[in-house]
Formats: sequence, structure tokens, C-alpha cells
Amino acid sequence: MSAGGVNGGTGVNDSASPLLIERHPDRTIIRLNRPEVRNAIDQSMVDALHAVCAELEAEPKVAILTGTSGIFAAGADISQLRNRRRDDALAGINSKIFSRIQELPMPVIALIDGFALGGGAELAFAADFRIGTPSTKIGNPETGLGILAAAGAAWRLRELVGEPRAKEILLAGRTLQADEAKAIGLLGDVVDPEDLELAGQALADRIASFAPLAVRLSKSAFHAPREAHPLIDNVAQAVLFETDEKFARMDAFLSKREAKKAKKAAEQAAKEGDNT
Repeated sequence: MSAGGVNGGTGVNDSASPLLIERHPDRTIIRLNRPEVRNAIDQSMVDALHAVCAELEAEPKVAILTGTSGIFAAGADISQLRNRRRDDALAGINSKIFSRIQELPMPVIALIDGFALGGGAELAFAADFRIGTPSTKIGNPETGLGILAAAGAAWRLRELVGEPRAKEILLAGRTLQADEAKAIGLLGDVVDPEDLELAGQALADRIASFAPLAVRLSKSAFHAPREAHPLIDNVAQAVLFETDEKFARMDAFLSKREAKKAKKAAEQAAKEGDNT
């Protein structure tokens, strides 16, 4: 982890807030903060997520999404969900915020320790990267409560792991352990709990080392529908071809390559001189 990536941050540390937010120059760390209910996602958390998304849309940065107290998010708040009716379902309360998270300009990294169930799993599915720990458990047990996973799991999970695995989770209520989730690509890596945030920061460092606009346009092209290609790729590349950063990065690459060639030639000449 580079020290530069996490210096100069500011935070919102109200212990009563549903989110704890640390803002850094190139990333924002978002901690779900309802440990007393295992970080259950309620309306206050949804509202807070919308607020931080507005910040990240206005000033694009990598987002690191994590939990507290060894729990990512054990689901939606059942006490609120119990009272929701038809109009609430049609409003798509959770699906809207999860789609907004997925559509953020820069990548989103989910660090999953412990449970990611129900709405918590759907929140994780909306991230671009997911890193877990040996205690990670991911599943969608909604049908056991008489409802379905309606905030994106029905299509995101199929895209992430394929139809057969998605059906096991959504229709048969299978909860995945960390090793299973990694084996099918739902988790990119599994690390010890004490290394989880370091792993997330290291990934954020790597992303931050690249040209931000190139990363943003790559993500946009990646999520575009098939019929948008190749036009979206060509237009995005046309924009990037004219940026100062493209010229600076390519000039630096070429200069470094020439320097390596010159060094190699000098070493070869010296070696030949020693042999005469």
C-alpha cells in the first residue's frame, strides 16, 4: 500500500451515522455503520449512500465499501421491510441505490468480512471488485421470508457466476462460503481479516496509478450494452487520444524503453571490451 494513497483524508465520524466516510484525494472509504443490527440496510443508510454517490459523481474517485465489527451487511432491515407494501416495492428503494453504486464513474471495491446476505449481498454484487476473508458468507435467503431478491441479484448474479450457480443461490437458498465464492469468481481474493483493508487499499493504489479518465471510460464501455459497441469504444478512444495525459504517459514509456536499450547496449559494449 502506498502511503500517498491514504494521506490527507477527512472523515465523518459521528458514531450514530449509518455510514462512516473517509475522504482522501484519490479514494473514498465508506463503512457501513449499524453494527447493532449487523449493518442491516435501512432507509437512513440508503439515504446516506445516495448522498455519498452524489459526491463521487461530482468528483470521481475509487470507492472502498466495507463493513464494521466483522460484518459487511446481513441484509435489509427486516423491521422496515416487514412494513413495506406494493408501492414501496414499485419504488425500487434498494435497486435504485445499488444501480447508482454500480454506475459510479470510478471502480467500487467491496471488502466483505463476515455476512453479506440478502440486500447486503446485492450491495456487494453492485461493486466492481469483491475481496473477502475466510469468514465471508454470501447468499440471498429472501425466499425464506416470502419475498425475492429484487434489487439486482436476479440479473447481476447470473452475469457474475452464470445461470446454474445463480439459481442455486436465488432459488435454492444456498449460502456460499468464502472458498466457494472465490472458486466461482464471486470473490476476487480471500485474505486474513487483518489484511482485508490493506488488500483493498493496494487495489485502490493500483487503480489510482492509471490515467483516471482512461479508467472511467473503460468502465463506461464495459457496462455499455452490446449494441453500443464498437461505437462507444471508438468514441472513448478518440477522446483519450487527444488528452495531454496520453501523450505524457506514452512519452514517459518510450523514454524509459530507450533508456533501457541504451543501458543494455552500454553493458554489451563493456562486456565485449573486456573480452578483447
